Amino acid sequence: MIEIKHLSKKYRRGGLALNDVTLTLHEGMVGLLGPNGAGKSSLMRILATLVEPTSGEASINGIPLRKAEDIRKIIGYLPQQFQVYPQLTGSEYLDYVGAMKGMNDPKQRKREIGRLLEEVNLQDKAGKRVKTYSGGMKRRLGIAQALLGSPQVLIVDEPTAGLDPEERVRFRNLLTRFSLGRIVLLSTHIVADIESNCRQIAVLDRGRVRMSGELTELQEFGRGKVWEEVVSEEQFARLDPMSIVSTRRTENGLRCRIIGETPPAGSGAVQVRPSLEDGYLALLRSGRKEGAYSYE
Repeated sequence: MIEIKHLSKKYRRGGLALNDVTLTLHEGMVGLLGPNGAGKSSLMRILATLVEPTSGEASINGIPLRKAEDIRKIIGYLPQQFQVYPQLTGSEYLDYVGAMKGMNDPKQRKREIGRLLEEVNLQDKAGKRVKTYSGGMKRRLGIAQALLGSPQVLIVDEPTAGLDPEERVRFRNLLTRFSLGRIVLLSTHIVADIESNCRQIAVLDRGRVRMSGELTELQEFGRGKVWEEVVSEEQFARLDPMSIVSTRRTENGLRCRIIGETPPAGSGAVQVRPSLEDGYLALLRSGRKEGAYSYE
């Protein structure tokens, strides 16, 4: 379990990145969802013991963050900006990381590295230097290094960046399998990354927790606020662009999905069942409209 109590982080130049964050995260896949700049990476770096909070406290499986060495023995971490040694091959790099993690048996390291390279579909590139890897291949190598040593808790920050659709599905399935009996904390701004795999979700925006719970609870924020309407291009130009979730061209015009407390004035919009993304957008927009973020 990850327990976070009244955690705040203020940077000297960047201002307040986290503001009184309190969360309890349980076993399984946990999605940390929020737009860019929400404070997700700051929270991840604090949990990975790379930076210290300004105030508040947190613990991972009962170990307080101040015991950084003990925390690092039980976590795997994939940062948003993943740096590698370009002159090493994929296998050499993972062997180095495994040794740094305390995997002292060379034969055991070799077996686990081979298994993970196959899991992330890099077995054919294991002997190639990392400098020859594409962005997506480097990302997959980062996933493999985070999984080395079978950590009790896996912290991954925007892990599907740079992956193609097939790789994204493979990666999400890999994390789901790994989350059995463990905690996998997945940070993303893409709703699809957490929609089918996460048991728990927390939404972070402008440094504050907007909600925490099950995915169905997030979906409910869109209840009664989602509308669909087919409009002409002239009518479309008069719609508030900030209220439009999606647009699809049909034989009869543009089918628009719109979020609002009421349907567009004078329209024939029909209320529809909200998706998870609808609930997420409705939650963010309601918070900003109500001035929920007016702090110094």
